[in-house]
Amino acid sequence: MKIRTGFGYDVHQLREGLPFWLGGIQVPHTHGALGHSDADVLIHVICDALLGAANLRDIGFHFPDTDPQYKGIDSKRLLAEVVRLLRERGYSISNIDSTICLEQPKVNPHIPEMQRVLAEVMGVETDDISIKATTTEKLGFVGRNEGVAAYASVLISKS
Repeated sequence: MKIRTGFGYDVHQLREGLPFWLGGIQVPHTHGALGHSDADVLIHVICDALLGAANLRDIGFHFPDTDPQYKGIDSKRLLAEVVRLLRERGYSISNIDSTICLEQPKVNPHIPEMQRVLAEVMGVETDDISIKATTTEKLGFVGRNEGVAAYASVLISKS
C-alpha cells in the first residue's frame, strides 16, 4: 500500500456584503470572502492538500482564476473534480485534518454541517473529516477581521 500526505494553506480577504461560504455551506455574517470562485477557503485548502498529496500540482493549476468558467463557481464542484482526479489515479482519502483561522463569526456551531456536506461531496465518512476553528487573538489580518485563513493536511492511500 502506498500512503501519501498533503498540505494546503489559503487566505481570502473579507468584504462587507458578500456571502460567506465556508466548508460548503453559507455561514451567516456581515462579511464574506473575496475571490474568483465562491471563495470557500476551507474547500480550497482541502483541494490543495489532496492535489499535493497525489502530486497533481495545485488548485490554481487546475482551476485558474483567469478562466471565466470558474467565476463565481461553487467550490464543492471543484472539490468533486479533485476527488475524481484522485480516484482516477487509484487513490482513496483516508482522512482530512483542517483548521480555520477567523475572529468572527464563530465557526464551531457550523462544523457538523460542514462535515456532513464535505463528506457527501467526497464520498467519505464524516468521521474522516476533522474541522477545527481558532482565532489569532486579535493579531494580524485575521485578528483585524480583514481576512480568513485555513490549513489542511490529508492522508491518501493507494492499494
